[in-house]
Amino acid sequence: MPLSPDEVRHVATLARLGLSDAEIESHRVQLDAILTHISLLDSIDISGVAETAQIGGLVNAWREDAERPSLPADAALANAPDREGNLFRVGAIQE
Repeated sequence: MPLSPDEVRHVATLARLGLSDAEIESHRVQLDAILTHISLLDSIDISGVAETAQIGGLVNAWREDAERPSLPADAALANAPDREGNLFRVGAIQE
């Protein structure tokens, strides 16, 4: 079932994308092709395929913790748009 322009607008709103009507139509065609392909994958018989969590071995690349000097505050804050002493100053995220 093809996607409607309203469904594409809804997805764009969720993704916080502002799309023009031409972009809505272009994305509608592309998303419909993707969903059609995924629905084809649903029809494949995988009853004989074992479940797989991952295909490679687990390897952690840990390094030893080493104490070292930190970046000086002036260097860390050199490009900060606003600062208060040795701290970043940011606007409130809630009203």
